[in-house]
Amino acid sequence: MSGTKRKNDGHGRTGAMVSGLAVAVGCVLFLGGFVWAALVYQPYTVPTASMSPTVNPGDRVLAERIEGSEVRRGDVVVFTDEVWGAAPMVKRVVGVGGDQVVCCDERGRLTVNDTPVDEPYLHRGPAARGERAPASPQDFTAEVPRGQIFLLGDERATSLDSRVHLDDPGQGSVPLSAVQARVDAVAWPLDGMIGRPASFAALPGGVSAEGPLPLQLGTIVIGAALILGGAAYGPVAARLGRRRPAAGAAR
Repeated sequence: MSGTKRKNDGHGRTGAMVSGLAVAVGCVLFLGGFVWAALVYQPYTVPTASMSPTVNPGDRVLAERIEGSEVRRGDVVVFTDEVWGAAPMVKRVVGVGGDQVVCCDERGRLTVNDTPVDEPYLHRGPAARGERAPASPQDFTAEVPRGQIFLLGDERATSLDSRVHLDDPGQGSVPLSAVQARVDAVAWPLDGMIGRPASFAALPGGVSAEGPLPLQLGTIVIGAALILGGAAYGPVAARLGRRRPAAGAAR
């Protein structure tokens, strides 16, 4: 009997140690994931439909804090520029310094340095005679100065973007220094990640790498699982330990 008791006590101590370790590691991962995300990401609320259907009015987005040098074509960025107004704005980068951005070609597509760009994120419904609507209702040509970016909304029919400022000295472009963050996901409603479009991959510089948000979310989920599992392990192990001696006596 005493041997069985010592054995059960040993299992109990081991179970308590494993349970405590799981909870401790889970807390580190869970809290660390939140802190990491808070340092890297900033939430914004999008007030208008200028980025529909990618981001709709009232959506809460998570934007990764980045430097202007990290911006690539296709990125959806948050920026503030005095010419555009004092409030943060959300638009898509379609041209960087040195680019010639033109719309539209014979198929209604945007071209960057004479390279046609298919934009799957646009809602281009059927136009007259069964043809698709062009990437912009009005034709335009812009030369993007070095250190600047050219921005358009995904809802090209209503978005007030670089096309409105084509007569300005920078032909509607914005300094890279105006960029505050790159939008990675729609947090509410839970629409998920905003992927990097392959449309601009063939152009010099390619597209930007995915942000760390999936890894951060995974860290938080694993941490929560360890906390719950560790907290449940102790009571379950103790209950099983109390049952074993009784089963041995019956034999």
